[in-house]
Amino acid sequence: MKFENAQKLLEKYVKGDTLKRHCLTVAVVMEYFAKDFAQPDPELWKSAGYLHDIDFELYPEAHCVKAKEILEAEKENFPELNDEIIRAVLSHGWGIANDTQPVSKMEKTLYAVDELTGLIFACAMVRPSKSVLDMEVKSVVKKFKIPAFAANCNRKVIADGAQMLGLELSVLIDKTISAMKTQNTLLGV
Repeated sequence: MKFENAQKLLEKYVKGDTLKRHCLTVAVVMEYFAKDFAQPDPELWKSAGYLHDIDFELYPEAHCVKAKEILEAEKENFPELNDEIIRAVLSHGWGIANDTQPVSKMEKTLYAVDELTGLIFACAMVRPSKSVLDMEVKSVVKKFKIPAFAANCNRKVIADGAQMLGLELSVLIDKTISAMKTQNTLLGV
């Protein structure tokens, strides 16, 4: 799926700037990981990351449930919207909102980085620089161990996601910080 079409689609359902920025952050990180994992279609990964919270603003109590309905209905308007993207979007809610377990590399990556990008963003906002440019892995690991800090960021999901990918938590954090650094101005961090 072309990223510009993913942007048009998300615009129909998400109006809030904070959620749009989060979706963009996840998209940037997904594209980075796709390239890091030598995947053939980084734009597909980026689009899946961008669309992952398409239902959250309108249906927070049915998150990752309504997404399937929305995305299936939008196939008519966006023919390149495929089952691979839909399944990835659903799987990021595994064990919390549904029982769609991440299986593919793209699904596992989305599951791992969604919550982590929020934690890293929160870590950046309490830094004097308000940026990821000078952020170190140890700073995020330290905040990771404080449940009250960015309490809405599910640490178990992050840790389970790292394990699914076969990565040490510190490696997942390092790669995610690196990904966010590539577009820090665009992401506002």
